[in-house]
Amino acid sequence: MSKRSKKKTKKSWIRRLFAKPPVVPVLRFMGPIGMATPLNPGINLANCADVIERAFEDKKAKAIAVVINSPGGSPVQSMLIFKRLRALALEHDKKIYVFAEDVAASGGYFIALAGDEIYADPSSIIGSIGVIAAGFGFDKAIEKLGVDRRVYTAGEKKMSLDSFQPENPEDVARIKALQKDIHETFKDVVLSRRGDKLKSDDLFTGEFWTGVKAHELGLIDGLSDVRTKMHELFGPEVELKLIKQKKGLFGRASPQGVMGAITGGDLTLTDQAISSLETRALWSRFGL
Repeated sequence: MSKRSKKKTKKSWIRRLFAKPPVVPVLRFMGPIGMATPLNPGINLANCADVIERAFEDKKAKAIAVVINSPGGSPVQSMLIFKRLRALALEHDKKIYVFAEDVAASGGYFIALAGDEIYADPSSIIGSIGVIAAGFGFDKAIEKLGVDRRVYTAGEKKMSLDSFQPENPEDVARIKALQKDIHETFKDVVLSRRGDKLKSDDLFTGEFWTGVKAHELGLIDGLSDVRTKMHELFGPEVELKLIKQKKGLFGRASPQGVMGAITGGDLTLTDQAISSLETRALWSRFGL
């Protein structure tokens, strides 16, 4: 080997020795979207905007990885987070890789659509492209108890869908019309992001599938997890950098809304119980 070749090899070895490994920031969206329980305000733009921005600040980042484990929730918050991710991806010219864990359904799948590529576990629950509204009717119960409910309103439709009144067909028709509009928005986003990959026209019924079937249908791009896929793309030296919320008082991550719940806030015990039940119901729809 010539002196020049030896010198070049030595420089190359030194360069590799001190070279920094490639970095991929990781964002985690865990839990229901927009729904609040006492110590968990749910996923919303207000409490995750900071971590999203910080993930894209690293100019040397090879890509952004997003891990989702959510049964859905607010369509508005889902859209806001989706739009923020896409806007920053375009602004910083970064690809987004999304990885579903137990479930990425309804609003969880909506957020997943921000990914340039979507991956899941074979047993992940994917889909549920639809809109749901649920509640209870207590009008017969309060009648049996002899309870007289007194409500005063300005505006004849102000009591629409009131749980303590008999169901009104006009109210049902109105809520179904609203749901149709929201559903169409959801479908438009799916088609704009995955249109050329979808293998069926019958994907918007609210049905959900395993990761294996979702891959066959074109809802996701493959079966993998964040560590495996990032190693495949950027090598075994890649550093997965989890972007966490900044610590607040008492050393806890304190997204907007949490401290109000701890100190009393606006949630009554009944509100907290109902919110917890609604959260549990969302997860249980997918057997989780």
